[in-house]
Amino acid sequence: MGAAFPGSLDQQSLWDEVFERRYRGDQLARRLFLGAGVRTRHGVVDPRREDVSAWSTAARMRRYMAEAPPLGRRAVRGALADAGLSAAEVGLFVVVSCTGYATPGLDIQLARELGMPASVRRLLIGHMGCYGAIPGMGAAADFVRSHRLPALMLCVELTSLHSQPEQPYRDLEQVVAHALFGDAAAAIVLVPDAAHGLEVLDTTAATVPDSEDLMTWHVTDHGFRMGLSRQVPDVLAKHVEEATAALLGPIAADPGDVRGWAVHPGGSRIVDVVEERLSLAPAQTAGARRVLETRGNCSSGTVLLVLDQIRGDLTAGATAVAMAFGPGLTLCLAALRRR
Repeated sequence: MGAAFPGSLDQQSLWDEVFERRYRGDQLARRLFLGAGVRTRHGVVDPRREDVSAWSTAARMRRYMAEAPPLGRRAVRGALADAGLSAAEVGLFVVVSCTGYATPGLDIQLARELGMPASVRRLLIGHMGCYGAIPGMGAAADFVRSHRLPALMLCVELTSLHSQPEQPYRDLEQVVAHALFGDAAAAIVLVPDAAHGLEVLDTTAATVPDSEDLMTWHVTDHGFRMGLSRQVPDVLAKHVEEATAALLGPIAADPGDVRGWAVHPGGSRIVDVVEERLSLAPAQTAGARRVLETRGNCSSGTVLLVLDQIRGDLTAGATAVAMAFGPGLTLCLAALRRR
């Protein structure tokens, strides 16, 4: 596993220097922003020094292609080094991102720059949002099992490029979006017959009926705009137990058998409801809260950052669960076992 981050941003400073003025000192906006559970995060754009909120989508995509490759390169090199593998050995390269696009894109550029073979297979998972790493992980694991070749997955998200223009009215969804999200790159390597690390046993997905409007990520003339209903935690609370049971049932396990929980910290309330519904102890979600506090919600790569937090505490044979949530409303989960 490898990770890379751009410059650090202090949450209190962001409010004091940028968002207090943008939200005209609104006290509810202040409580939401400073109560998001985030203390520091990272961004290729520091809004204290650079205002991109009026930029066109085209300008933001150009900036994405300038910033994403070096960040992704650092994460990939870290993951390959951690696995003791060279780029020339990679059989499948999966790139996950919902914050920027170009063709030829990151997959082609990084494969060439890092020395992957011309025959490497590439898969781009775009615009799935915060759960994109889980289907990417599943596709990579299936490839490794069927082709007996290593796979590499990279998540790169530059949410700071999508700061939205100031509105004449109070938009609390945008307050929350501006308060939560950070930038990061995270990468993992999967190999056949690994002697150590985490084995992907299975991945699952569950989409809640009639919930499409609860979480959205729309392409606009001024970047990508987040829609986030306050109902999201309550809806997740109604479905997380069933989704977890569907994942664990085929491996004859239940939540009490799980020794590690990598919960996507989409917000502190989301971690709360998972903890409550699955009867988890605070220590079992501490990794998720720590990532939220120090990195923010980094979209697809966040669940990998939480996995990195917990993997060292897992003993051989231990089962772990990774779960992430996003538009749909969709819950994606992975069952893992420590080798």
